[in-house]
Amino acid sequence: MSKFQLPDLSYAYGALEPYFDQETMTIHHQKHHQAYVDNLNKAVVGTGAEVIELQDILAEVSQYSPAIRNNAGGHYNHSLFWQILSATPKTVPTGKLAKEIDATFGSLDELKTRIKNAGLGQFGSGWSWLYIKYNGTLDVVATPNQDNPLMDTQLTSRGVPILGVDVWEHAYYLKYQNKRADYLDAFWSVLDWSAVEKQYEEVIDKLI
Repeated sequence: MSKFQLPDLSYAYGALEPYFDQETMTIHHQKHHQAYVDNLNKAVVGTGAEVIELQDILAEVSQYSPAIRNNAGGHYNHSLFWQILSATPKTVPTGKLAKEIDATFGSLDELKTRIKNAGLGQFGSGWSWLYIKYNGTLDVVATPNQDNPLMDTQLTSRGVPILGVDVWEHAYYLKYQNKRADYLDAFWSVLDWSAVEKQYEEVIDKLI
């Protein structure tokens, strides 16, 4: 069995309608994400990365080929993306994460604006992230292609992502065409804050 595997979704492809359409979800998961997994398994052969965990590869990704960087990033990014979506999402954060969002950004609405603006400002393909810096604070950043804050190629914005929005056109074009802003607005209707809170707690526990 290959080391890296396509994760199953916890919901049906049509479960996120009308915000994310069934056709896009099917193609995005079965074709695009599967391609990153397949290409990553091919790229790591003979590199030593076959026995390294995905996050550890990303932490030293500058030592590997562009094929590993792109496909390891694509696999990690999409795996996180699927985890934080839900047909029955918790629509607002609570607890420690909510307090940290208010302390850092002033309000949840301001955080949403920051993430949307980062996504809109990303020229071409990429991602918009909410991530935890290694000092435990929150920040927002956009990255090109399949890069993310875990990568050592991120010189100024490094940390652990807990929320990511895919702004590659394959994530939204069938439904939203060139209206990336509408897609970014729709994202909040299927984002499950309970999943983001779980990511936050796990990362914070490791940093303490």
